[in-house]
Amino acid sequence: MIILSGGTGTPKLLVGLKRVFKEEELKIIVNTAEDVRISGNLVCPDIDSVIYALAGVIDEEKWWGIRDDSFYTHTALKKLNHDESMMLGDRDRATHIIRSEMIRHGKRLTDATALLARNFGITAKIKILPMTDDPGAVSTKILTPEGKLHFQDFWVAKKGEPEVLDVFFDGIEEVKPSEEVMNVLSSESESEEVVLIGPSNPITSIGPILNLGGVREMLKRKKVVAVSPIVGNEPVSGPAGKFMRAKGFDVSPYGVFKCYEDSLDVLVIDEGDEFPAGKEVEVLKTDIIIKNGGDSEKLAMFLKKIL
Repeated sequence: MIILSGGTGTPKLLVGLKRVFKEEELKIIVNTAEDVRISGNLVCPDIDSVIYALAGVIDEEKWWGIRDDSFYTHTALKKLNHDESMMLGDRDRATHIIRSEMIRHGKRLTDATALLARNFGITAKIKILPMTDDPGAVSTKILTPEGKLHFQDFWVAKKGEPEVLDVFFDGIEEVKPSEEVMNVLSSESESEEVVLIGPSNPITSIGPILNLGGVREMLKRKKVVAVSPIVGNEPVSGPAGKFMRAKGFDVSPYGVFKCYEDSLDVLVIDEGDEFPAGKEVEVLKTDIIIKNGGDSEKLAMFLKKIL
């Protein structure tokens, strides 16, 4: 099974998927368009959330960063008049230092991700694959009345408050998927026939992956199942609503379908939601809200029955 992941929604589901599926079945392609350099190091929030969730160390209140982390370095930097745009924990920062050192010495982001995953105790059977090995080559930009903002500036520094006029992926036309991502998506093996799009923001968390050259075409040869990140007319978390409206989509399960309609076979929505009849997609209902590991495992069990 191939899983497309970004943001915080899919890492929540990965906790249950790891319990329910065989580890060698999990091949996770992760968004890198929200990566940013902070204090000299490459921070890959979506990759790190996947690693930390699978390792069982993620801060489950925020669904990013490491649980019970300290912030001595961040505080010391602030006292030295160095203002970090993102508050990094000390153990979390160690991840970024190792990644950045490997890349500076010629290693690929895919290699650094594999090493970090192993160091966090994640078996090599689980594949965590950055969508591209070109760090910083793609960046999600949010167009606001104040001008263009990097996603992290919009969401962290501005707390997601500005009006969103448009969303685009700067540099996406020049970037190719990594070799490993291409191999997984082009594979015809039975274990890679299904693609699961997790309950992540369809615009900024999944959109960059889908907009890489060749990805959408390869997905048309797969069975594609998506879990809606929208319940009713609101996102479960994050700024998906603002982004979907800015791109002309309804903030609804139907809007999620429209985001993926060129390749989607099955859409899983919340049991209390409605969906217009007559659309060319199979719609299944279950409880999709994940509040804890038990909820995640329950949803993963449901998905195992339909995949």
